[in-house]
Amino acid sequence: MSLWLDFLGAEVGYIDTPSFGRTRLAQAGKQSGDAIIFQHGLNGHLEAYAKNLVALSEKFHVIAFDYVRHGLSDKNAGDYNPAVFAEHLKEVVDVLGLGEAHLSGESLGGWVSGIFAAKYPERVRRLMLNTAGGIAVVSEKGKQDMAKFVALNKANVDTTPTYETVANRMRWLMHPSNYGLLNEELIALRRAIYLRPDTRKVAACVNAVIDRHDEFLIPLESINAETLFLWSIDNPIHDIEAAKNAMQRLSRGSLYVMNADCAHWPRYEAPDEFNDVALKVFGSGAR
Repeated sequence: MSLWLDFLGAEVGYIDTPSFGRTRLAQAGKQSGDAIIFQHGLNGHLEAYAKNLVALSEKFHVIAFDYVRHGLSDKNAGDYNPAVFAEHLKEVVDVLGLGEAHLSGESLGGWVSGIFAAKYPERVRRLMLNTAGGIAVVSEKGKQDMAKFVALNKANVDTTPTYETVANRMRWLMHPSNYGLLNEELIALRRAIYLRPDTRKVAACVNAVIDRHDEFLIPLESINAETLFLWSIDNPIHDIEAAKNAMQRLSRGSLYVMNADCAHWPRYEAPDEFNDVALKVFGSGAR
């Protein structure tokens, strides 16, 4: 089934942000409702949330967007790191006229969400860190996973991305039992974005963000928002012990481990379970 069937009912368009230019954005649901902003991972794009936006739109104003230098958003020059992406998030929130919002981010998106929540606590209601980056890697396997991740990225930067190099990069995201979800459309879409001339120009700089991982760890002690770590047993790099270690540094933190077989993409690998958790977390005390 096409991921665009999952998007039926969502609006996909662009907004202009003051510092980061044209930003591609998808929205669904009543704009008067509580807002949830979903944020993708490194080298990702908003289609990663195809199975979540419309599914959650009955009760929420649900939003996903492409970070600057990602997807079809502008590829402005400058120093890019998670703190800069957090400023892009702030400008998106401002342009949409949202006083505050729930945040849910995967990988880089969780990393950015955590940094944003620490810096702008008044703008965040609840926080879901979904297999997030930006927390300490605590195991030897995690370090090995990081090295593999860097190598898979380099295969799409140092040479022209092929169907197989992109497929290998995307398999890293998923539990082996879910490889069937990586259909031709999903891989071809990611490859088409990677092959865009503007993407090719900034790809090496975007990938360099991971080399600075430990420079920009989330300041967990500064987060006031109620925070859920949504994790999987097979999440690469940051394993369950990393999540538990990070959660203990939060004043209002809890951990949910997915029941379904998942790796780094639980909201795509097991969307029904993910969406149910999101409804419970963000629906508690909804206005």
